[in-house]
Amino acid sequence: MRAEEIEILLVDDSSADVDLTLQAPRKNTLINRIHIVRDGEEALNFLFWREPYQARARQPLPQFILLDLKLPKVDGLSVLRTLKADQRTRWMPVIVLTSSKEVRDSTACNDLGVNSYVQKPVDFEHSREAVDVLALYWLLVNQSPPRHAMAKGTEKSA
Repeated sequence: MRAEEIEILLVDDSSADVDLTLQAPRKNTLINRIHIVRDGEEALNFLFWREPYQARARQPLPQFILLDLKLPKVDGLSVLRTLKADQRTRWMPVIVLTSSKEVRDSTACNDLGVNSYVQKPVDFEHSREAVDVLALYWLLVNQSPPRHAMAKGTEKSA
């Protein structure tokens, strides 16, 4: 395991889906901290250190984002578009975890540079297994550049 603290951001407005998603990382203790936000606007505020998250400006960004598409205020596609267009966040792995079966959603996500598009399983056990596999892959198997190298340009404000 990595010595650094492992943090992810979970963006989902469904309490039931949040509870299901949290089961795998807690069980395997892969992740030290899971930040949960409930809409796309809050996700962007968190990631770009806007009010009420300005105090996080000196803290590193999460290692990856689990993003639902169907969100209030700012939808998941708009969040993905914003993240991949900004040099401070384009390096962050974004895993869309959605109930959408729409081909246009998966196509749009791929066009925007999503790192992975996963349809949420409908039952508890399969949901837990899917998130477990995602966490293992993105935290242990995937080789990302060091975070300090990825964060070049973070002094620019959003």
